[in-house]
Amino acid sequence: MSSVETVKVKPQDGAGRLDRWFKRHYPGLGHGQLEKLLRTGQIRVDGKRAKAGDAVEPGQAIRVPPLPAPMPVIGRSSAPVRPQDIALLQKAILHQDDRAIVINKPPGLAVQGGTNTDRHVDALLDGLRFGSDERPRLVHRLDKDTSGVLLIARDPAAAAYFTRAFREKTTRKIYWAVVVGMPEIQQGRVDLALGKSTQGTGRRERVQADAEDGKDAVTYYRVIDHAADRASWLALLPLTGRTHQLRAHCAVLGTPILGDGKYGGTAAHLPGGVAAHRLHLHARSLEIPHPSGGVLQVTAPLPPHMKKLWEFFEFENDPPDPFSELDLSR
Repeated sequence: MSSVETVKVKPQDGAGRLDRWFKRHYPGLGHGQLEKLLRTGQIRVDGKRAKAGDAVEPGQAIRVPPLPAPMPVIGRSSAPVRPQDIALLQKAILHQDDRAIVINKPPGLAVQGGTNTDRHVDALLDGLRFGSDERPRLVHRLDKDTSGVLLIARDPAAAAYFTRAFREKTTRKIYWAVVVGMPEIQQGRVDLALGKSTQGTGRRERVQADAEDGKDAVTYYRVIDHAADRASWLALLPLTGRTHQLRAHCAVLGTPILGDGKYGGTAAHLPGGVAAHRLHLHARSLEIPHPSGGVLQVTAPLPPHMKKLWEFFEFENDPPDPFSELDLSR
């Protein structure tokens, strides 16, 4: 671009940070270059100086000056996307409309990349465009070994809308888990802050209950069925979305999630090799306001390893909403 342009924020862009708007529309512009243009007043919003973190919304006019050459990309390239992974993601779709896609995330597939993680949902999202000019966007996360409902927005405005719904707790997300043993109280609420753990070595992410620097974490739970005192099927409803919240809270109850050696150690496994060592935690259902109106409601079938355990223990009861009596709006 060799001349100054005035670009209006489009309705499909939604509201968001100015730096993110530039990253989306001018991906070759490095963050340092953007900061310099903002600092010298060459980029303006509605005629006024702006900062990278300022909010912009549809209808506002952004002055875009002649931009420098794109910064070179340094470092190793991402692993190539495999067609079979795209097919896996498309096959996992539970719901699709013009604003949202919901998939039943398979266990073992990471949502985002990290150290030694090249295969993840975020890298595959181009395979969910279905003719759209916009690349779909993640709006929340699940642990790599957790299966179930994962919501993906199809445009920036929908992403902002869904993100706000999660932040303002106007969503209802229920998980199913098999835990080792049975809680002494079969229905209750765990209100215990979680913070980053300083115990152990290595880079594995872990949280600690009741940590001094912990953030509020609240989970409702209910025993739906049980196999004597050997194992229990729990429904879990988190009011907050802390890292590993359900895994840590179940361990605090004295009933770690089956297969969760990180928080339950050897107590997280059943004798006799039942269910091997796979995590038995599944995001079963989601209710969330839809940006086009109404409420989006989606339920995800169990993954094969959990379905097999349901059959082994002959779990049969399937309540539509085990927390229907709770008023979460207060």
